[in-house]
Amino acid sequence: MLDAWLDLVHGAACVCCATPGRSLCARCASALPVRGRSVRPTPCPDGLAACFAGGDYDDPLRAMVLAHKEHATFSLATPLGHVLAGASTAALVADGTNVLVPVPSRSAVVRARGHDPVLRIVRAAARVLRRGGHQVGVAQVLEQRGVVLDQAGLTAVQRAANLSRSMGVRASVRASLARSGAPLSFLVCDDVLTTGATAREAQRALEESGLCVRAIVTVAATRRRIPPRHRGHGAQAAPYRFPEEPTSV
Repeated sequence: MLDAWLDLVHGAACVCCATPGRSLCARCASALPVRGRSVRPTPCPDGLAACFAGGDYDDPLRAMVLAHKEHATFSLATPLGHVLAGASTAALVADGTNVLVPVPSRSAVVRARGHDPVLRIVRAAARVLRRGGHQVGVAQVLEQRGVVLDQAGLTAVQRAANLSRSMGVRASVRASLARSGAPLSFLVCDDVLTTGATAREAQRALEESGLCVRAIVTVAATRRRIPPRHRGHGAQAAPYRFPEEPTSV
């Protein structure tokens, strides 16, 4: 009855299968990944920390990420947070506090969207992990600095150049973390891992400020697809590709 009422009043439907009702139906929710796996961009930026993702950047995760990010479907933050939490568990430390650091978005992009989607997902993930008994906090340590162009349509090399030294650590947050006195392990969090340029820039900014980055964790990672005519006999598909989406950070 609730799904029918939502569809009647709001015209809502599952973003994955279009079933009228909630933005994510029970059937599609039950199919979401609950554990992360180790991933690596190809080519991989030098020195990139270990990376973990909940699944491929393909439907249903792709549909959910885009609906949440571009269309402010806030109800998807919780299930996306569950996926990110699953991706994070392999990187958590048991003998200290794990700090989830959301990759910052440009202020203009946040204003245009009306929300910060990565921060919202990361907070949801932290709630899930704390309920599971993990010591987890969220800190907006990073901030955007300088001019960063829209990443859509840029190659991996162009993305790296565009993002070079575009992030910095908030001095006030760093001081607050230092006063805590507890051993801290930092996990850089984002919705999608593409070329790894954004994650590497976030890692650089944290490490140059003396903060140890344990891993990069994301909801999804893009998969590389090489046309058959470009593969040798018996060759395997390379793991990740540069996608047409998502758009700017």
